[in-house]
Amino acid sequence: MTYASNDVRPSPPRAAPRLLLRMSAACALALTAGACSGLDSLNPMNLFGGDKYKTEVVKDTPADQLYDQGLARLKSKNYDGAAKTFANLDKQYPYSQWQRKGLLMTTFAQYQNGSYDDAAGSAKRYIGLYPNAPDVDYAYYLQAMSYYNQIPDVSRDQERAAKAADLFQQILDKFPKSEYAEDARYKLQVARDQLAGKEMMVGRYYLNQRNFIAAVGRFREVLAKYQTTRHAEEALMRLTEAYLALGLPQEAQTAAAVLGHNYPDSVWYKDAYALLKTGGLEPNEDKGSWISKAFHLG
Repeated sequence: MTYASNDVRPSPPRAAPRLLLRMSAACALALTAGACSGLDSLNPMNLFGGDKYKTEVVKDTPADQLYDQGLARLKSKNYDGAAKTFANLDKQYPYSQWQRKGLLMTTFAQYQNGSYDDAAGSAKRYIGLYPNAPDVDYAYYLQAMSYYNQIPDVSRDQERAAKAADLFQQILDKFPKSEYAEDARYKLQVARDQLAGKEMMVGRYYLNQRNFIAAVGRFREVLAKYQTTRHAEEALMRLTEAYLALGLPQEAQTAAAVLGHNYPDSVWYKDAYALLKTGGLEPNEDKGSWISKAFHLG
């Protein structure tokens, strides 16, 4: 239960005794008893209002009623109202199953409302409070999706893509049999592809600026972290190009050989092969190269 006020009145301000003495003196000078009738109303406790200070008990709404109200608002697509209603369960019934239900439903309502940052925060709190709850995988999924739905185009910062990828991977690692695992696996690939695309964009920029060492670093990152994405083919071709420009033909030949072995029908392999031919070279794998080891070629 909550209370509208405290049972104990706060102490009056320090100036109050002087004020009361002045008011008493004024009453003594008055010839009529009615002149002091206003003394009580000028009590320093009542200077800003004429009502008596009283204690009032405010009853909490029963938990099941709050939950049903939240569900009704969800049904009517009043997601903001639903989130606030479920949040009251969290506040009014701490350390209970109603708090757990309220927090998860708050997360869901915020997500449905498009309040993704709020949903991600609520999901994170749920995971922290209830790491072993039977539905904690759903909290992970809602948090991941909150970041996933905010992934920007590849030209912008990809922090949300990285957070989404990390959470989807956690779902696969911690809850491999979860009903959300299949969708998490697909969306993980999408997020990783976005991250690889960002690396490729920066790598191409360095390549155009003839900063070949920096370009190699970006393309190497793609092969190290995002080898299963569609960008791996182009990364191998760009490595062929960058290593030739750096005067490292053996690395260029290895990149082209690995590209041809893994993606024989790729247009990027045709480009890499043609590029080597202009220098009188052919694809040739050096099994000691980091490129060969990255792809585990036999």
